[in-house]
Amino acid sequence: METGAAERERAQQNARHEAGRLRAEGIRGIALTWVDNAGITRTKTVPTSRLAHAARWGVGMSPVFDVYTVDDSITTSRHIGGPCGDLRLFPDLERLTALAGQPGWAWAPVDRYTQRGEPYPACQRLFARRQTERALALGLEPRMGFETEWTVLRRDAPKPGSGEPGEPGESEEDAWETRYPDRGPAYGMARVVALSDYLGDVLGALLDQHVDVLQLHPEYSPGQFEVSTAPSDPVGAADLAVLVRETVRAVSARHGLAASFAPVVEVGRVGNGGHLHLSLWREERNLCRGGEGPFGMTADCQAFLAGVLRELPALLAVGAPSPVSHLRLEPSRWAGVFRCWGLENREAALRFITGAPGDPGGANAEVKCFDAAANPYLVTGCVIAAGLAGIADRLTLPEPVSGDPAERGDQPRLPTSAAEALERFERSGVLREAMGDPLFEAFAAVRRAEIELFASAAPQDAADAVRGRY
Repeated sequence: METGAAERERAQQNARHEAGRLRAEGIRGIALTWVDNAGITRTKTVPTSRLAHAARWGVGMSPVFDVYTVDDSITTSRHIGGPCGDLRLFPDLERLTALAGQPGWAWAPVDRYTQRGEPYPACQRLFARRQTERALALGLEPRMGFETEWTVLRRDAPKPGSGEPGEPGESEEDAWETRYPDRGPAYGMARVVALSDYLGDVLGALLDQHVDVLQLHPEYSPGQFEVSTAPSDPVGAADLAVLVRETVRAVSARHGLAASFAPVVEVGRVGNGGHLHLSLWREERNLCRGGEGPFGMTADCQAFLAGVLRELPALLAVGAPSPVSHLRLEPSRWAGVFRCWGLENREAALRFITGAPGDPGGANAEVKCFDAAANPYLVTGCVIAAGLAGIADRLTLPEPVSGDPAERGDQPRLPTSAAEALERFERSGVLREAMGDPLFEAFAAVRRAEIELFASAAPQDAADAVRGRY
């Protein structure tokens, strides 16, 4: 996005047209969102009548949000911190969406610029775009999509695991009913029947917003569901992750429910993931198939995935950033806690899918160890950076792993704590170079502050603290 006078005037004219359309649909306000380094979607809202002004001049906000933590406390870093400074938020009008789950509201993600119109070096969305452009300059088109998992709870339910669900003598079965709105089996049709109105409204809202939904289904844990969307460009995939989450949150609220996207709601149960699917294309050809590498990968696909696998210990700080993330990352729970890859292996951190023979887009890879505490723009950008480094170094993949790596005993674990993941992140020259010092160091500062925040917390207390934050 340029911010020259001519470009800003064109954006203003376009915004006037869009604002007129939105007002005719009864849209009164527009939520402009960005995602900070704590993984929280923050917002400034403007009346629809101010959209044109925002498109030309931006909306002011402080850079200090880049060092906010999950509990809204503020840390600092070498380049970013303190009360001084200001930025401009410019809405991406191509993503402007009337929100079906929030009547009267629309949404647009923003890019962040300095007061002088220069790209803000710590803008996570611009970072994802830069990495995408690096790939495109090499003739490579990454396509990505997120799986969004959430746990739906009764709005006034006691904290899971609190031991305070109701009357004295209440059984665990009764407590389950107090907390969760459905009691059906994992992946069971009974859960769809029990919550058919709710799930129908979630699906309907997403479709009304022109979101290409691939699947919507119950997951393993009580109250847990998942929605998957069609692949998109990396920035678009991250935008969709935000839009899907806020749509689910809004529909849940209208049904008197609360949606939690936290990595863990109840310690000891399977948690919520935010898996990333990716494929690599050149001139409309899927490079994940039709090659001479493992399971039909081309050389570029194999090198890209090998680069991701090499950086996974550092990427874990980006894709599973919270100390609570590590309460989900347990072996033998399909969370991908081992630094290995495999064909259709849901216990490997990097899972390769060949797809149906006649489906050109079916072949892709899935990073299973990520969750929704992550900033999706950082996830897409950092994964591209890791993959491009793999191509530059002409890496190849090790032998694939089949079966549960925990039972084999010969595969390395990914970092088992947020502190260990942060250490690996800070040692990654690939990620520092790609992100640049201001963004890299602000992100590391937030990670360090959150590690300290939860250092003495009991596991369930930590989970409770972030249950409604993401």
